[in-house]
Amino acid sequence: QVQLVESGGGLVQPGGSLRLSCTSSNIIFSIHTMGWYRQAPGKQRELVATITSGSQANYADSVKGRFTISRDNARKSLYLQMNSLKPEDTAVYYCNARSPFGSSTWGQGTQVTVSS
Repeated sequence: QVQLVESGGGLVQPGGSLRLSCTSSNIIFSIHTMGWYRQAPGKQRELVATITSGSQANYADSVKGRFTISRDNARKSLYLQMNSLKPEDTAVYYCNARSPFGSSTWGQGTQVTVSS
């Protein structure tokens, strides 16, 4: 059974930074497209950033220039460096793994709160 576990969330002031991590198990990590998504209260889950098996990154317009997605295939881990955080970045952040065969797995999420 594929498992994804997020960590690194928390409370941060506007303008601050956080680094999210997602560790995986029971997965051929290197072949998966990995992604970060978020869901704010009362809103639908939305894409934050994805990174392909070839390390090509894609970002939502709202986070471009502030967030950086990266992966470490040896550690089977995914990261999201979030800088210049804004209150509107407050959400539960989810890690996603999508295989070349179409299967998709979600982590349990980690809360990020940006508030003074």
